[in-house]
Amino acid sequence: MPLLQVRDIPEDLYNKLAKVAKEENRSIAQETIVLLREVLNQKEGYKMRRKQVLKEIKAINLNNTEILPDPADLIREDRDR
Repeated sequence: MPLLQVRDIPEDLYNKLAKVAKEENRSIAQETIVLLREVLNQKEGYKMRRKQVLKEIKAINLNNTEILPDPADLIREDRDR
């Protein structure tokens, strides 16, 4: 199994990690693995959602863009309120 060593971890972060590990009845190493898994899975989910949104935007067929208002006019109108 690979070994990960982290140096110069801020003391406050280490103390938080130790506290959470104790509350979860885990070692600091076990808690670190759990937290890393959660964060990495979460980031992966965000990336997948962004790709899905971009795919949906690309699927919108905007052939007649002349009917859309000019963004500068919309901003000017908003500022004039």
